Amino acid sequence: QRRLAEQWLAQTRADMERGQYVDPTAARTTFRQYAEKWVATAANDPNTEASMSSQLRLHAFPYIGSRPLASFQPEHIREWLRQMGESGVRGPYARVIYSNVRAVLSAAVDDGYLSRNPCAARTVKAPVVDRKRVVPWSPERTFAVRAAMPERYRAMVDIGAGCGLRQGEILGIAVDSVDFESETVHVVQQLKLSRSRPVFAPPKGGKLRDTPLPGPVADALRDHMKRFPPVDITLPWKTADGPLVTRRLVFTAPLGGHVWRTSLNEEAWKPALAAAGVIPIPEPGESYAAAREHGMHALRHFYASVLLDAGENIKALAEYLGHSDPGLTLKVYAHLMPASQGRTRRAVAAVYDKIIPDSDGPQTAQ
Repeated sequence: QRRLAEQWLAQTRADMERGQYVDPTAARTTFRQYAEKWVATAANDPNTEASMSSQLRLHAFPYIGSRPLASFQPEHIREWLRQMGESGVRGPYARVIYSNVRAVLSAAVDDGYLSRNPCAARTVKAPVVDRKRVVPWSPERTFAVRAAMPERYRAMVDIGAGCGLRQGEILGIAVDSVDFESETVHVVQQLKLSRSRPVFAPPKGGKLRDTPLPGPVADALRDHMKRFPPVDITLPWKTADGPLVTRRLVFTAPLGGHVWRTSLNEEAWKPALAAAGVIPIPEPGESYAAAREHGMHALRHFYASVLLDAGENIKALAEYLGHSDPGLTLKVYAHLMPASQGRTRRAVAAVYDKIIPDSDGPQTAQ
């Protein structure tokens, strides 16, 4: 017994020196017990907290929720991923759920509940996501949808396709955010739902930005505000119980309130898509077809394609779109960048022309 006790003490001291000691009491905490506490502190937004809680409750707790944290091995994560795939959860949604589980276990390591994250093992592979290439709308399609939109909302297409704003940013744009003199749009807030209640909030990721305001878009906004005067709208800030703030919104509903995203999509956007031939016209009594890939986000893709085709650099485009990392912008839109072969040929030919003005190219120079 003394020999075993000395072995245990030596092992415990070694673990403590390596920073790998785990309190046996804490180690008995289950994944569910720890995850439920973690979600409450990790999410910085009520919608995010609700989404993460739902994903863990539906797709993680039934498989690994009762397992003590200290008992986790890579094989348990591999088996959970297999079961989740067999239940039909795949692609981007499965990747999000896996990321949440990995984040829970990483936090548990930091807090001393287990010595290492089993998701970090080389044999654990995150769910595969087949990324689809963005296919931007043509100018003809974009302006066909614009023409089919109700006049009250037509300028939304202009500012989406001409400034690259997200739908929530368009719905939440205030009069003082549009600077006609400097030809700039200050993107400083969005209109979103927090637990099904409308609120004003910072743009996605909290990234405030300025985007250039092209002349035709400025003209469309001026005309819109003359025909549909802006209205003061008072809503909570960030959360449903946040402090009330008042903004003079550019886009409002016919009765003077803010525009509800769902109503806009069903009553204006989808009918415009159908009129422009983007989605089928439904039969009498039927609803419009789902059009996830043709939401108002398509206007941002159009904006990006126009700028890249004109030679704008990725860093500037990332700034205008509100991306925190230009690498993300490059990953999404790299295939839309003009081919470089022609520029390479012209650049090399220009060098030869400077040195040997009468040359016909590399062969003559040689």
